[in-house]
Amino acid sequence: MASRFPSAWMEELRARSDLVQVVSGYVPLKKNGRNFWGLCPFHGEKTASFAVDPEHQLYYCFGCKAGGDVVHFIMDIERCDFREAVELLADRAHMTLPEMENDEDYERRRTQRARLLEANRQAARFFHETLFQPAGAASLAYLRRRGLDDQVIRKFGLGAAPESWTALTDLLQSRGFTLQELSLAGLTVVKPPATEGGRERVYDMFRNRPIFPIIDQYKNILGFGGRSLDGSDPKYLNTADTPVFNKRKGVYAANLLRQQRHLDRVILVEGYMDVVSLTQFGVPGVCATLGTALTNEQARLLRRFAPMVYLGYDGDSAGQHAILRGLDIMKEEGIPVGVLDFPDGLDPDEFIRRDGAAGFAALPVLSPAAYRLRRLKAESNLSTQEGRIAYARSAAKVLQDVDPVEREALLKPLTVETGFSREVLLQQIDQAAPAQKDSREAPRPAAPRPPRVSRLAPGAPEDESLAAQERLLSILASGQIPKDIVEEKDFGDDELKSLYRGLLDGVSPGSLVAEAPDEESCSRYTRILLSPPAESKDELMAMASECVARIRKAARKRSYEEIMAAVDTAASEDERMALLTEAQRLLKAMNE
Repeated sequence: MASRFPSAWMEELRARSDLVQVVSGYVPLKKNGRNFWGLCPFHGEKTASFAVDPEHQLYYCFGCKAGGDVVHFIMDIERCDFREAVELLADRAHMTLPEMENDEDYERRRTQRARLLEANRQAARFFHETLFQPAGAASLAYLRRRGLDDQVIRKFGLGAAPESWTALTDLLQSRGFTLQELSLAGLTVVKPPATEGGRERVYDMFRNRPIFPIIDQYKNILGFGGRSLDGSDPKYLNTADTPVFNKRKGVYAANLLRQQRHLDRVILVEGYMDVVSLTQFGVPGVCATLGTALTNEQARLLRRFAPMVYLGYDGDSAGQHAILRGLDIMKEEGIPVGVLDFPDGLDPDEFIRRDGAAGFAALPVLSPAAYRLRRLKAESNLSTQEGRIAYARSAAKVLQDVDPVEREALLKPLTVETGFSREVLLQQIDQAAPAQKDSREAPRPAAPRPPRVSRLAPGAPEDESLAAQERLLSILASGQIPKDIVEEKDFGDDELKSLYRGLLDGVSPGSLVAEAPDEESCSRYTRILLSPPAESKDELMAMASECVARIRKAARKRSYEEIMAAVDTAASEDERMALLTEAQRLLKAMNE
């Protein structure tokens, strides 16, 4: 993976981000031999197969084949991209990004961000504590009426804003935060004087409302949502965009998504209460947009947590329109998507409180095409010939993008609804295809990174020479034996030759892994470059000599077999005798 940051800076970042300490923040590790071992955080297992090599600063799972350096680990564990992983590590190591070194305003922005996040953290604590005090009684009663217990209230950090105009502002000012900081964070409203010479008006943004903290995947509190208790508008009051919060880029409950490993789908709903209720009933992987229509940025964020998204929007007209928009966004991002079919116009919160977790698990999931056909049917007048023709034409545009199996299943009811035969509908689908050609052939963003796998399938018999070549590179990476014990020609494929050249040039194992061209190569490089089991120089030298002997014996064997195959097709007796002489020499060398 090529870095966009200077090599020397990346080397310093890795040196200041000890992999054992970083991984230990997520997974308990225990030292055994040269390496540390633990249960793999990337797949379920009961026996520790996840190794962390402190010498080379690499990790590798012998189960799922995940491997890499500290940047790869953060990318996988935090479900973020390369740049975000580097930024997170740089922040932990108190290193300034290279591109920011000449930015005089960078440190001010960094300090400001830290201050605003801290103000939000203290505000969240204030709201949560208030919920269980007399000033929060009305909000607590509301949450109780919605069926929430103390466990889920604490899980989401729910709170209450008191009816007071300046309770939060006064508290945070007393703790050293300025009005400008509180205004920037969206916690305090500062109005200019109504008249010349008058005083500015200052009051809390949230008053007399149950509070829903908005927390990102890194546990930062970015903002808040407050629900009206008395029916006054707005029903939900949300933090506006601030220097630390952009409602288009995040989702509600992202912090909980990050904690749930191995999700097979994320369920995207509309409201905070939908998320809280479904979670209380034990439904995993639930989140919501933040008062906006689904955005491409949010879709890409969700792709980090699961390979598929279910849209679980409300059954009203606004919710149905939002589903259609969501299907378009998911298609643009190349994300598989399904639509949860809630009956009776219920929203997710209402449905699960009525039918429970079992009812929710049994909900049908509609494909995008099936849902679009349902909406087209609802909007069509099938009592007239014109309406049925229009419906059939619109449905054909939907079905031309569907695989043959699903198309066949959807055609059956369509023939009944429109009165047109299967053959006629198929002809209409073929006519609709050219009009959609451009959109179908438009390039899509890359799909989620595939799981890292070994070049050699688990359980497959390894080629003895290849295994020896890989083991030899591991020994060479220890730096304790002469690198000229072997030559580049002794390695059988381009990747092994590349690793040998890198080690010969003094490139560290961590840097070689970081520069792997793809995920599969990254996994292979990591497995190869883990520290060898032996510790003494004599043991390593003996192992290396044995590997070289096996490699060269295998090479001679291949040459011998090629020569013997050529003997039968020799052009002359002299050529035949020369081949046999060379074959005898190789055979003698192999026996020795």
